[in-house]
Amino acid sequence: MGENQTSITEFILLGFPLTPRVQLLLFGLFSLSYAFTLLGNGAILGLICLDPRLHTPMYFFLSHLAVVDMSYACNTVPQMLVNLLSPTSPISFAGCITQTFLFLTFAHTECFLLVVMSYDRYVAICHPLHYTVIMSWQVCITLAITTWALNFLLALVHVVLILRLPFCGPHKINHFFCEILSVLRLACADTRLNQVVIFATCVFVLVGPLCLVLVSYICILLAILRIQSGEGRRKAFSTCSSHLCVVGLFFGSAIVMYMAPKSHHPEEQQKVLSLFYSLFNPMLNPLIYSLRNTEVKGALWRALCKE
Repeated sequence: MGENQTSITEFILLGFPLTPRVQLLLFGLFSLSYAFTLLGNGAILGLICLDPRLHTPMYFFLSHLAVVDMSYACNTVPQMLVNLLSPTSPISFAGCITQTFLFLTFAHTECFLLVVMSYDRYVAICHPLHYTVIMSWQVCITLAITTWALNFLLALVHVVLILRLPFCGPHKINHFFCEILSVLRLACADTRLNQVVIFATCVFVLVGPLCLVLVSYICILLAILRIQSGEGRRKAFSTCSSHLCVVGLFFGSAIVMYMAPKSHHPEEQQKVLSLFYSLFNPMLNPLIYSLRNTEVKGALWRALCKE
């Protein structure tokens, strides 16, 4: 890591510089959100594993999304809660880089999972007779493994580029977790290569997948409009609208965060934007899928009645 880097062995996350009373209020609010995120996504994961009727490609990918959402929360929220109670608590250099790596891995993986889920809905609605052939279990498992492996490697590239930089001070990160842009601001060297790679990754991971999702749902919308049955239309709209809610929340906040001009949202606003895709989205995903999906509600009801 070089001699200059050895002078920085830990960082201090500034988090939210508010009064102690407000920080205590945020601690309670974020603790409840964290608990709901773990319980909600854990419940969806448990229902999918236990209910045979949910052993379909759609819920196979939804289970991966639940794992990503829980991992998101476990990676960032505990450190944020510690900082709210003890603002000067440090995080080691290795711990900070690990947090950055895991966050990038989960963020990239969620982007591609949302694309795969939109493709699954496209095949189910536009090509229902060929659905079992196109979305076979072999294809689903291959897509899942490829998604995780590819995004693991993408995150590794970012971390390798960060580790080549010297960090000689200051050691305070103006964020509630080791977000990659905030870490790069502390580097004592030229970070243009890192910035170029981040922008290229945003195009590949955010813009590209978002375009694919939009194309899929345009085709789905056209197919739904051709459905003669009113009940069939409502069922198709119910299934797809929940997915679109997740897509809008996740991609919207991430694109504004990483691709909009930084002068349009200063650092304090970036923290709020980060909350959307690191805490609020993982918390809302199980709520969206459980309330707007009749099959999940049916599986929950059957589990409760069995108990």
